[in-house]
Amino acid sequence: MNNVLIASTLIALSSLTACSGPGRCVGAAGALAAGQNAKVLLNLDSDAIAIQGYDPVAFFTNAKPVKGDPAFRSVYRGATYQFTSAEHKKLFDASPAKYEPQFGGYCAYAASIDTISPIDPTFFEIVDGRLLLQHNKRAWDKWHEDAKENLVKADRNWPGLVDREGNPPRLLINIDERGLAMEGYDPVSYFTDGKPIKGDNSIARSFQGATYHFANVEHKNLFERDPSKYVPQYGGFCGYAASIDKVSPANPQIWQLVDGRLVLQHTPEAFRLFNQDLAANDAKARKYWPGLSHRRCEN
Repeated sequence: MNNVLIASTLIALSSLTACSGPGRCVGAAGALAAGQNAKVLLNLDSDAIAIQGYDPVAFFTNAKPVKGDPAFRSVYRGATYQFTSAEHKKLFDASPAKYEPQFGGYCAYAASIDTISPIDPTFFEIVDGRLLLQHNKRAWDKWHEDAKENLVKADRNWPGLVDREGNPPRLLINIDERGLAMEGYDPVSYFTDGKPIKGDNSIARSFQGATYHFANVEHKNLFERDPSKYVPQYGGFCGYAASIDKVSPANPQIWQLVDGRLVLQHTPEAFRLFNQDLAANDAKARKYWPGLSHRRCEN
């Protein structure tokens, strides 16, 4: 039996409409080339900026992380890189594969243990001409317990991580103008506390171009170990709307867990309609969502 929960206080009934509120297409625009895998896994912010805006060339030429200038930008494999100077941009453009970070800009140690994690650009190194980034000092230390073997493991795990955690290059995600998802509610709280809890904006994590807030560090750590488990389905938009091939906003206080997946709904009426035939409507939503996202983001 699916675990179906709904907040005790619900907003008034209203009609289901196409999305005209929050929501943006985020990700690696133009990332696909002929024959390239349909999925990508890149550590980008909501504006598709890589490495938190740090200059990838500076890691090689300056031997330290340096923030790039938005006036000097290049796009490679759908990720936008910023540079400190026109000279660095020219170097990158001449050989972008030389300078792009490994493992999609995610933590190398995390990749070696078959997961993904954000990075702190101050924990970096160049190994055999490859830019490797780490999450924090603990990841740095664990990596260097056997750096050579961990690099082998990371390289071996990465294709599977892309297949498991990756998504189409462009995603339609229900975020506000700041890139915040779920109105700041903690996605992990639905699973661990059985209710939506507002997150703390000082405890935040970016995933797939969206920023999530968490009620505590423990929730943030759980999310980082398996982000795809906790993010809401259908880009955080209304599940019922997706089941009828439409896009509609969602209220984070109207929710349910369906086979271990978080589904948000727009209104109590949308919740009721979705659950009239939960299995069939969930299947329809899963079928329609890729096309809905593609039409909004790629056309």
